[in-house]
Amino acid sequence: MGAVPFCEMLKDRRPRSFLHAHIGSAKGTGGKDIREWQRQAFCPLFPSLTRWASLIFFVLLFTTMVAHSEVCPRRFPEPEVTLIKAADYADFERYLLSQTPDVAQFRLRGPLAVVQRKALEIRIPSGPAVQADLYLCVTARKAPLVIVLHGYDNSKDDHAFQAMHLASWGMHGMVIDLPKHGPWITNGRTLRRLVDAIHQTPQLVDGSIDPNKIILVGHSFGATAIATALGEGAPALGGVLLDPAGIGRQLRELLQRVTVPVMVIGADEGLWLTRHRGQFYRYIPRAVGEISIRDSVHEDAQYPNKHTLRAFHENPADTEEAHLAFVSALTASAFGLAATGGIDYAWKSFENAFKTGTFFNARRK
Repeated sequence: MGAVPFCEMLKDRRPRSFLHAHIGSAKGTGGKDIREWQRQAFCPLFPSLTRWASLIFFVLLFTTMVAHSEVCPRRFPEPEVTLIKAADYADFERYLLSQTPDVAQFRLRGPLAVVQRKALEIRIPSGPAVQADLYLCVTARKAPLVIVLHGYDNSKDDHAFQAMHLASWGMHGMVIDLPKHGPWITNGRTLRRLVDAIHQTPQLVDGSIDPNKIILVGHSFGATAIATALGEGAPALGGVLLDPAGIGRQLRELLQRVTVPVMVIGADEGLWLTRHRGQFYRYIPRAVGEISIRDSVHEDAQYPNKHTLRAFHENPADTEEAHLAFVSALTASAFGLAATGGIDYAWKSFENAFKTGTFFNARRK
């Protein structure tokens, strides 16, 4: 019998429902809940160990896991490429709008080539420089820009796959780093200044950006920052919130001031309850839609790297379906906002997913 990779030996063999019971039942978000689950799930396995012995065990275990993590590295999904052909974004947009919308087509990689520009430093007036990675679609004409912000204790790297996927469908994708522990209202105000600067001078990032077609995307507490930027008047067409988490006393007022369309794409609340997710739909006054993706959890709204929980406790292939469901809904929503300025296109594209039950708990106003 051949040697078994270490990460395979560590892989949790219990069904996903066990993980969801311990992680998904927590109403908070981010690394705090994961650490609590780790304490609850592992400590009962070693009741006879002293506290110090347990600590030493976990340090040694974690060190060994990291040392062997290269054996089973996480890789982005590799979806097939769509058969649709397009010369540039404008041609592409006309074609898609002439067809019946279907979110399933956005599971595939788009037809446009993508160029990466890493480690950009974007300087904005009256604020700190913003670190970003840019994924440019190769097009002869100007194209929309989708800015994606991470959540608590995460970084731009966790949304690189989504930005790359968006770019293949004709929208430049840019992932940014802001302070990963917040404060998230402050992060939102930094984001508003960034959007203002790009809108006025798109060459700060790239001259192929259409400054009138900027879309903001945020995951978890990053969605609070997106709502702040939109509520304070950032010149964006709209927003997409990936399993949003609410925080901050000012959030309700900021949500009530949002005037652009917003799509909320959430995890399955039967498996994972995200902190104050309901506030986003409740307080945005109009032009907002919300769906849940069946059998998905909070972390499925990003693409975790090999150092996150699932790299050690769950087979990456088990969650790829949920990742693709999120990225397809995100791409349909962003395209619809860029092409039409609203959420009708995306909503119509979801119809088959509603019928099959993949998307559920749908509501809009």
